[in-house]
Amino acid sequence: MPARNGAVHVATIKTARMGKVYVTHLLRRSYRQDGQVKHQTLGNLSHLPPDLIDAIRSRLAGEAPTGDGPWEIVRSLPHGHVAAVLGVLRSIGLDDVLGSRPGRERELACALIVLRLIAPQSKLATCRGLQEETASTSLGIELNLERVAEQEIYATLDWLLTRQTRIETKLAKQHLHDGTLVLYDVTSSYYTGRHAGLARYGYSRDGKRGLPQIVYGLLCNAEGCPVAIEVFEGNTADPHTLNVQIEKLRKRFGVQRVVLVGDRGMLTSRRIDEELRDVEGLDWISALRADNIQKLASAGVIQPSLFDQRDLVEVSSPDFPGERLVVCRNPFLADERRRKRRELLEATEKDLAQVTAAVARSQRPLRGKERIGLRVGKVLNDHKVGKHFDLEFEDDRFVYRRNDAKIAAEAALDGLYVIRTSVKDDALSAVETVRAYKDLAKVERAFRCMKTVDLRVRPIFHRLDGRIKAHVFLCMLAYYVEWHMRRRLAPILFDDHDRATAEAERPSIVSPAPRSTAAKSKDRTKRTDANEPVHSLQTLLADLGTLCKNRVRAKSQASSEFYVLTQPTPHQHRTFELLGVSPVM
Repeated sequence: MPARNGAVHVATIKTARMGKVYVTHLLRRSYRQDGQVKHQTLGNLSHLPPDLIDAIRSRLAGEAPTGDGPWEIVRSLPHGHVAAVLGVLRSIGLDDVLGSRPGRERELACALIVLRLIAPQSKLATCRGLQEETASTSLGIELNLERVAEQEIYATLDWLLTRQTRIETKLAKQHLHDGTLVLYDVTSSYYTGRHAGLARYGYSRDGKRGLPQIVYGLLCNAEGCPVAIEVFEGNTADPHTLNVQIEKLRKRFGVQRVVLVGDRGMLTSRRIDEELRDVEGLDWISALRADNIQKLASAGVIQPSLFDQRDLVEVSSPDFPGERLVVCRNPFLADERRRKRRELLEATEKDLAQVTAAVARSQRPLRGKERIGLRVGKVLNDHKVGKHFDLEFEDDRFVYRRNDAKIAAEAALDGLYVIRTSVKDDALSAVETVRAYKDLAKVERAFRCMKTVDLRVRPIFHRLDGRIKAHVFLCMLAYYVEWHMRRRLAPILFDDHDRATAEAERPSIVSPAPRSTAAKSKDRTKRTDANEPVHSLQTLLADLGTLCKNRVRAKSQASSEFYVLTQPTPHQHRTFELLGVSPVM
């Protein structure tokens, strides 16, 4: 059979030895690489009956079947998404990072990571999906898992947790180096239960105020690649997670010089003074809070005239010794803050008017200074602009008015934000400093993917603290694979694959990050420049899942079985090309 690029065929090889001719029938895939035709052996068919081998040969050659044929498809398992994710996991060496020696624990850990990407589900459902008789994908077959007990899934999580330090250290060696920028941020997820010690009532970033939380902090390199994650009790304040990360970077990872980038709620002035300022080799990039910006404006350090011809200026202040302050003014942000303030003020006035009406009504009026204060406090707590109102209330009277002076003072600083850093200007310019702080959006994207879009770290049902930590660590490892996949698949995803061009055309680092022309075209037409459909990562994995692994059995010999893949579509073939992996594993 002539070789075709990517074609599967039956090759018959005759070998003469000791006066005897040996015939071997091999299932092979032919492909072209560097101008040469190469062959990959997929299996040995010599044990099958000759008529079945001939039938397979003719069907692979594209010939129409005659009658029912001598073989039948016993089962079809979704395979393409498994091949894509598992192939990338192996190509980036994550399997070797998990464990240098092959073993069942390592293979099960790889299975949990892959399933987190293609089908996040409970551990019981995961166990069913890996069983040969109840398999939902080809993953169990590809990893030779055979039977998987539910207890093995939990044992694998425990195994992962014991190796977390070692795994993170290996990832740090790959992605961190001396003088590197490290992005750090914290988020929380709600916990559905009451048994875990880590679960505590605290601030909920998910809006689930009635449920306990867990807090976890993620370390990424400057490109947003995840390196390490740490789980804390749900009532832990963001700054209190910082000391653990510094210890991890300096001692465990051995990074002697590092620039830590964190938001203003993380790297507070107190935390910088107490934990960062005197640490040799450690610099930081953060931002000032609104009250500190107001103080700088009152002292004349920040003046509106600074931004007549520019939107970025570097200043200094004795209140921040040894630090550089980069003041930025974003007119788009200024407009947005003015709009939001106006809407909040109007909403507050509307609700306060209802309180006034309740106090003044003739029937069952609202009376009592405490009762009126409770109603007013609820309104102010909802809209968060109580500082802009002057309030007067007694037992039978309530009056409110806007404080125009305070509103004007705040409006004068609309669109202004100040980046603070200890990095010297010869190591990092003002523009590069602002860009580094804005790169925290990459950590936010990681949280978004882990919590909602792809990996679904929540809800968390584990009762033991160790299992909760292992579950979060597993989700980080899955995002590590996803991060690499997104970089390779950017041309056919809605991700911007031409950011360098967009950045080159950006008028200023202070202005909003632009989308490239190619990305805008994908958003508008839902097609790539090559007229391919544009996907999200999840819809692309679903499309790859239609590439099936079929178990074929000979009718004349029930024990003779083998696997054959369905032919990939052109788009699926293009996807595997971008990933640099093969659907045949």
